[in-house]
Formats: sequence, C-alpha cells, structure tokens
Amino acid sequence: MHTALMSTVACLALVPGLAFAQSDAPSGGAAAGSPQLTEIIVTAQRREENLQRAAVAVDVVTGADLVAAGTTNASLLSDHVPALTVEPSSTGNLIFLRGVGNFTVVPTSDPAIAYNYDNVYVGRPTSTTGAFFDLSRVEVLKGPQGTLYGRNATGGAINVNPEHPHYGETSGYATASYGNYNAFNAEGAINLAMGQDGAARLSGTITRRDGYLKDGTFDDRTEGLRFQMAGRLTDRLTARIGIDYAHNGGYGYSVSYTGKYVLNPATARYSFVPSNIPVDQGLYTPASQAFRQGTYVGLSGRTLGALTPMPYQNNHFYGANAEITWKTDAGTLTFIPAWRDSKLDYSADAAAFFYKTREDDSQYSGELRFNGNRIDIFSYTLGMLYYHETEDYHADVNVFAQSSWTDQRINTASWAPFGRLTANLTDTLRLVGGIRYTHDHKDFVSNGVTGVIVCRAPATVGCPTAPLFPLVDDPSQLPFAFPPQGVPAAPLGTSGAIVTRTDSSYNSQLTNQRVTWRGAVEYDLTRHSLLYASVETGYRSGGFAAAVGHTTYQPETITAYTLGSKNRFFGNRLQLNIEGFLWNYHNQQVNHVGLDSNGSNANFTDNIGSSKIYGVEVETQALVTKNTLLSADIQYLHARNDSFVYTTGASAAPVTGCPYTLSGPVYVINCSGFAANNAPRWTMNLGAQQTIPVGDYKVVMGVDTQYKSGRFINFSYVSDGGGYVDHSWQTNAQISFGPANGRWSAAAFVRNIEDNRVPTFQSPAPLINLTVVGTTPPRTFGGRVSVKF
Repeated sequence: MHTALMSTVACLALVPGLAFAQSDAPSGGAAAGSPQLTEIIVTAQRREENLQRAAVAVDVVTGADLVAAGTTNASLLSDHVPALTVEPSSTGNLIFLRGVGNFTVVPTSDPAIAYNYDNVYVGRPTSTTGAFFDLSRVEVLKGPQGTLYGRNATGGAINVNPEHPHYGETSGYATASYGNYNAFNAEGAINLAMGQDGAARLSGTITRRDGYLKDGTFDDRTEGLRFQMAGRLTDRLTARIGIDYAHNGGYGYSVSYTGKYVLNPATARYSFVPSNIPVDQGLYTPASQAFRQGTYVGLSGRTLGALTPMPYQNNHFYGANAEITWKTDAGTLTFIPAWRDSKLDYSADAAAFFYKTREDDSQYSGELRFNGNRIDIFSYTLGMLYYHETEDYHADVNVFAQSSWTDQRINTASWAPFGRLTANLTDTLRLVGGIRYTHDHKDFVSNGVTGVIVCRAPATVGCPTAPLFPLVDDPSQLPFAFPPQGVPAAPLGTSGAIVTRTDSSYNSQLTNQRVTWRGAVEYDLTRHSLLYASVETGYRSGGFAAAVGHTTYQPETITAYTLGSKNRFFGNRLQLNIEGFLWNYHNQQVNHVGLDSNGSNANFTDNIGSSKIYGVEVETQALVTKNTLLSADIQYLHARNDSFVYTTGASAAPVTGCPYTLSGPVYVINCSGFAANNAPRWTMNLGAQQTIPVGDYKVVMGVDTQYKSGRFINFSYVSDGGGYVDHSWQTNAQISFGPANGRWSAAAFVRNIEDNRVPTFQSPAPLINLTVVGTTPPRTFGGRVSVKF
C-alpha cells in the first residue's frame, strides 16, 4: 500500500528542482498573451543581463525553486545543477564542479569554487551555511572565473543572491512546511515602503528537524535573520545596506560505519572487513558501538572504547555589507564594502574520530567597479578588489591513540585590479578580453602538541589496560600524566604502554601573485540564438600546513576552453542550450591526512595532480502546451587524472585503492589514470510539470528525477565501504493547489521516492582504519503552505 501511494504521488507532482516558471508577457516577437518560457535576469558577469544573452556557462536556480525543493542550505544544490557536487560534512561543504573542488574545510586550505553571498566573497567553506532564505536566485558559474571573480575560482563560482528591498512597496510572504522526521521549516519576509524611492526588508528563517540517523545525528537546528534598507538618494545615486545573522546548532551532520581495514602481516597490505551495519544507524547506536569496540588499534596495543561524547555544533555567522551605485556621464561606479565574521564552536565525528574546534574567522573586503558607457565600438569594465582575512583556530584532533592540540593564526591580504574590454565589431559580433592581476600575502603561525600512546609489550600480550586519549581542550586536562615540554616520553602506569610528546612550531610567510585572463568571441546567429567561444584561466592560492616536509604548497591553475550556444525557438516556447568544454588542470592541490616526513600523523596539502577534463552539457525546456512543461539537463563528463602521485611515510602501510611502492622511507602512491573525484560520467536531470486550471484556481503537478553514473567520492580511491558509488536515481514529486493569482498555495511533496541513501562522503579514519560513509537524506514527505501579501 505504501509503495502504491508513493507511485501515485510521483505521477501527480510539481517539479521542485528546476526553473519551470511560465510567463504570458510578449517577448521576442511572440504574440501578446501567448505562453512563453520565463526570462531570467542574472549578474554573473557583474552586470544585469538576460540569462539567454549571457555568453557564459551558468545555471540558475530561482528562489521559488529553492523553496519548492526544500533547499535550505548549500549542501542540497547538487540536486539542481548536474555539473555540481556538494559533499556535506559536519564542518562545512566540500564543493566540486566537474571534478574540481576542495577536499577539506581546514583553515589552512582555500576552496576551489568561489562562494559569493550578495556579491561578497566568502573565504571559508565552513561559512557557506545559513543564508538560504528569501533568495532571488543562486547562480552556478561553471569553469574558472579568474577575471571577474579572481582567486580561488579555479572550478567556478556560486553566487547566492538575496531578494533586495522593492522600492515604494509594502508586501511580504510567508511559507511553512512540516514533514516526517518532525521536520519544520518556515521562512518569510516583510518589505516596507519608505516613500516611492526607498524600502526596508526584514527576512527570517527557522529550521528544526530530527536526525536522519537512528542515533539522532544528522539533524538540523538552524535560524537566520537579514535586514536591508535601500533607496534612490538622488537621480544618480542609490545605496543599499544589509546585515545578516545565522546560527547552526544541534548535533550536525554525521556518518555510519561501513567496515574496517585489517592489516595482513604476511603481505603488509590491508583487506576490507564490512561492518554489516545499515547506513542509517549513525555511530552511537548499540550495534555501531559494539562494532567499534571490536576494532584493535595496533599502535596502542588494545581495542577501541565506545565513542563518546556526542558531537555538537554552536556556530554563529555575522555579516554586514553595502552596495553604493553612482551613475555618471561616463558610466556607473559601484562600491561594495563588506565585513563577515564566523564564530565556530563544534565537535565533529564525520571521520570516526573527533575534531573539536573553536575558530574565529573574520574578513573584510572592498570592491570598486566601474562599468563604462560605450565609446565608439568599445564597452569596458574596470575594477579593484581588496580582501583581508584573519583566522584564529584552536583544535583537538583526537584519534584515540594519538591526539593533537593546535593553535593557529592565519592572516591573508589580497588585492587585485581587473578589467574587461568588449569590442562590438558589428551589431551581431563581439570580441571580449579580460585580465586580472592578483597579489596574495599570507602569514602563518602555528603551535602544536601531539601525544601518541604506544604499546611496548609483545604483540601477543598487547596493552589491554592502556588508556586512550579522551576529548579535552588541552593536555593539562588529561586524566593521566602527560610528559611536560622537553620530555619526549613517559610510562602509563603498569599498562606496558608509554605516551610520547612532540611539540611543533611554525612561523612563515608566503606570497603568491598571478595574472589570469579571458578571451572570447560572441556572435548573434539570430535575435534569439547566441553562439560563443571562450578561453579563460583560473588560479587558487598556495598555503601552509603544520606538517614536517609539507609546510607549504604552491598555487594550482586551470585553463578552460568553452564553446556554447543558447537558443530560444517557436516564440520562446522551446529553449535549447549546448555547452562543450575542455579544461586543463595543473598542480592540483589535494588536502589529506597522512604521515609527514617524521612519520607523524598530520593533515597537509600537496600539489599532486593534473588532469584533462572535457565533455558536453545540453539543457532544454519545452512549453509543449500552455500548461505542460518538460525539462532536461544532461551532462557527459570525462575527468581523469593524467598525473596523481604523492608520498606518505613508511611507518605504516597506506590505505588506498591505488598502486603503491616502497621507496626508502616513504610509500609512493600512484593514482594516475583514475577518474577524478565527484565526477560521474553521466548526470541527467529530467522533469515535467502540468498545470490544470480549475476556475479561478489551479492545480500544479509534476515530477523530477536525477541520474548519476558511478563515481569515486574519496581521495584515497578505495572502492570498498562506499568509496565508489554505483549509478543512482533520486526522484521528487509535488502537487499544489491555490488561486491563479498565486496569493496563497497549499502543497504536498515527497522527495527521494526511491529511498536511496546515496553515499556522498566517505573516509577511512587514520590509525584506527575504520571506514565511514555519509549519505543523502532518506525519503521525506510532508506539506507546505505559502501566502503572499
């Protein structure tokens, strides 16, 4: 009965994940009143333009789409954009575009996908949460954006655009939903007129949801608030200011055990032993704790204890920004000053060990941009960006037989002048050139203490009474004697084990500078058909690590070639966009946990990769009848490592699916020829929507589904335990009812009809070699009501 109900709802649904809006406004020669596809305005190229006239590879998800799909945070954007993969973690989002992305959210590593909130660059992946409410749209730019967006946009950019105040208008909206897992979400906004030339807008959201895992973790406790004021101060001068706040609480994202790797002494290689625990359990159920306590930690000579305490997050995000626009006789000058601060306090368990952090990330920036009026055949943009960031970071990385306490401070100062020139050779042919110079300077101070518990008894005896490290903020809080500074080791009672101490200190500076550029040609085949070709370069800044032999790493670069066409046919009732791409990716930065040159377990970044990425994406929408809309977005992607070679210390065999050899004091691991991470060969988003008029009301029904072919989702290329994800489908459906004028609506929805919990994050934990996996949400369903006034 339950399956039959799900199938019925799937056939009667509103597409929640695709931009399916329709319009009766005449455009492009269509007859007045004839149905058409909606025209969407974007600012992807730092100016307002029609999406179909923007000669750049960009996908757009409107605010209405986000609400309908229940997309309350950035981790769910993958459902909307085939080129995008977001791996949620308990400490932030790992964002990939076509196999290019960031493998970590640690403060010493920058992201590869620029994340921009309201035209302000957000430097930390840990700060990409909390802003998904009252949005106008989210733009996903595919490929390097080194000219207009600058550093750390090697794979592309995500622009989160809030709804701005509407001049001279008093209006608002509210929407609330409730579903299984006791999931409640509400958001709304009030727009108040301040005369005909001004307005204020107050927006807010709250989300409460029980955990998707049976131990209560993977829950959601989020709230956010945003206030904006805007006005036309003169005929030429406008200003908008905004402040925002968000909070994340609860347990946060978590994982489940899939197995463990056991070393075979005869072959010196690991074999995988499955846990046989369902992926919906989490780490704290009795079955998970029993599996964990049967895991032997060779270093300490004993088995693990129960995992405790439970994780938590208490993260606060603050922001203030302004946008001041002055229209002159020569062009438009825009100034965007901004400040953002993230105060993080959390304990995460997403790799089966604890990562407890207190972190304060503060950034301020100012962008000055001048969009000049056309001079003869030329139009141009000139700009300058200054960005400063300070990260104060204290962490305890607790792997039970080893624990590290680290205090770090990172200062980054970056400035970049940029320009773009367009030559309008004819009314239909344009040449575009752009250039940017980026100068980055970073200071790094790090002080750390690492303790390791080592069993000195024979392997046949072990050290079953040896203690393991508890989760504490400082070694002084340990329940056993820890060696003071300068003393390398101390015995642990009569357990047969000792505890060693290693102190580390780093104080260094790094300066990177790079010129990135873009060249493009645009040609209007017809009034509604655009052909474009471009080549653009991107650059991700280098950085530091607190690891011997891996203290710094160099920038990575990418060069992307794009050939695209955007088309509307049959009076704006059929849209067909095609993009072919070729990316050359060099000096790829990969952050991972491994053994440093002293044989100590550490987290560091290496420049270990290069790859050639190519493929094609085809997106189409068809308004088959006035009330029937079909949509498809299909991407073919070939992303493979040309070179992916790195080393790790030889004190323990590596856990990897790649070939490796022992070379003196290190293992050389060679993953060349493997597919890039998070790069499925095929991704398809398909959808359909049917509107049924009922007098002055309407029923809207639809369905959408996403298919992904097999892909690796971990750095180590282990295929066991969820490291390789087989092909998958996920389907969503919805039905809504309300008046034709859209003043209110009531809807029922079901998401992930198949109830496929598809792995999105996988990690073999160092030292203990337990393997965990995080998944997409299970099947969810519920109802939603919305009202506008």
